[in-house]
Amino acid sequence: MSDIKLNNNGWLVIADGEKALFLRNDGDEKFPNLTVFREFEHENPATREQGTDKPGRLNDGGGSHRSAVQETDWHRIEKDRFAHEIADRLYKHAHKGSFSEIVLVAAPAVLGELRKEMHKEVQAKIVADVSKDLTGHPVHEIEKLVLG
Repeated sequence: MSDIKLNNNGWLVIADGEKALFLRNDGDEKFPNLTVFREFEHENPATREQGTDKPGRLNDGGGSHRSAVQETDWHRIEKDRFAHEIADRLYKHAHKGSFSEIVLVAAPAVLGELRKEMHKEVQAKIVADVSKDLTGHPVHEIEKLVLG
């Protein structure tokens, strides 16, 4: 990862399904200095805490055979919803010209969802994306891990 370069005022977004950090490089690409300027947290309890019903069952025809229906994964749905919200925020900032380049670092499933939801205007500004969950790391470690 350390070959990623981020110019002055470039953005680095760190995300998982429940937290997102927006960082700005106040240094330059040779000597980065990341500063958190926005943090979002999204409450996302486990599926067992969000769902109230047991999974349904279906009759498979005339006999007494029944099949279970898989329970809805509310936790996964909320993670996808949060990724969509991040993509929307990035589009609004890109449209306003708030950043000229961006690096995305996200948990694998969230990064996949972000890629699907990302507007072309934001995609054009992505210099790198990394499939890794770094939301629990302090900023100085993120700086070393991502920008070397």
